[in-house]
Amino acid sequence: MANTSATKHGPPGPAVADGDISGHDLENSPFVAETGLKALRISVLGTGYLGATHAAGLAELGHEVVGVDVNAERVATLSAARVPFHEPALGALLSQHVLAGRLRFTTDIASVANWADVHFVCVGTPQRSSSYAADLTALDAAIDSLAGIIRRSTLIVGKSTVPVGTAQRTIERLRQVVPPEIDIGVAWNPEFLREGHAVADTMRPDRLVFGVTRECDEALLRRVYSPLLDRGVPAVVTDLPTAELVKVAANSFLATNISFANAMAEICEVTGADVKELAHALSFDDRIGGRYLQAGLGFGGGCLSKDIRGFMARAEELGVDSALAFLRQVDEINMRRRSRMIDLTREVLGGSVLGHRVAVLGAAFKPDTDDVRDSPALNVAAGLQLAGAQVRVYDPEAMTAAKSLFPTLTYAASTDDAVLDAEVVVLLTEWREFLDLDPAELGDLVAVRRIVDGRNALTAATWRAAGWTYRALGRP
Repeated sequence: MANTSATKHGPPGPAVADGDISGHDLENSPFVAETGLKALRISVLGTGYLGATHAAGLAELGHEVVGVDVNAERVATLSAARVPFHEPALGALLSQHVLAGRLRFTTDIASVANWADVHFVCVGTPQRSSSYAADLTALDAAIDSLAGIIRRSTLIVGKSTVPVGTAQRTIERLRQVVPPEIDIGVAWNPEFLREGHAVADTMRPDRLVFGVTRECDEALLRRVYSPLLDRGVPAVVTDLPTAELVKVAANSFLATNISFANAMAEICEVTGADVKELAHALSFDDRIGGRYLQAGLGFGGGCLSKDIRGFMARAEELGVDSALAFLRQVDEINMRRRSRMIDLTREVLGGSVLGHRVAVLGAAFKPDTDDVRDSPALNVAAGLQLAGAQVRVYDPEAMTAAKSLFPTLTYAASTDDAVLDAEVVVLLTEWREFLDLDPAELGDLVAVRRIVDGRNALTAATWRAAGWTYRALGRP
């Protein structure tokens, strides 16, 4: 996980180059005095999207927090109170607690191994390049780094999304290295963050899940989250396997809802029905609801796709792959939306995109983030370019990440720059900036007033009234 070459196993001492983690008297801090909370010393292993947000949230709860990462550049950025990715509200929270000294960052795991009361493991668990299964390399490295140097009783809490059985595997891994007289607890506390809403989801979660084997570990987790529990946030206390399953089960259910709506869109497209009106009619049934019945380009990002695939892979390992066979269809429906978007753009242009100027609005997989992992928007943009279109892409926040992942695409400096002289505008990420566009003003910039709405986010009548040819997935 991190640099383990240091031999220091006591409380953090003098400042180090990549972030001062020296202790200070939090018991007398104004925050602790006001809340009455006895602050804990907490390390967060992994400071990517999940880890950085969780570390800042723990500091907001009054604890003394140190984030640990092998990426020295990321540590330096966070130590300077800057967020290395786009997440609304996180910058202010990070800056507040870095400046107050409650939140620090380092590459030196040895300096926190025997200092922290609780270690949260927040490393990435991406899909393996060779299969659907989750890659636990970073998680194993984090556990091994701690195991080799830990010499005090502590609690290790997994937050990363993992295959069921990983917690028990972690316990066994620790037992092989940690001396038996040292009491090491292992718990699982899955995260439920939505990119673009991560701070709100951290500070006002709809539930906390504690997967534990001992009452003392539950009690320590309740101390960690006591301000949230005091506000009435429900805690679900369960065993380790159930806690591991909660996140992947939730994401699988969400993905299934989205793909159901998109399966209905496929039916609507060949029957002349309107999927948006269909979803509206279904939403009145309180057994169904309408929040995740929005048909469109489908899901992407770093969670849903890899989580359902990892779930399928784990089910196969356990010999119950037939139980999750439906998730393969969920995944296939989702991926078909991307190719259908390219086909719909081709139809609007008279049967071919070859040589046509196409403005693509959106690169991030969803609004309010700069995350382009498995982005349907970039996948469609690249597909249009591969089919011969002259594509220009613009996104309010994800340009740097998009250029790194798809350097061969052409990128615009603004919405106006992207749509200038375009023969069709393709909306692929529903940023507010795009939803607020004036169709009459935009019409003065394009060569031809054609728009394909990949997110069913625009009002068709408004655009058609302004002289635009409007098409959307699942709608006539």
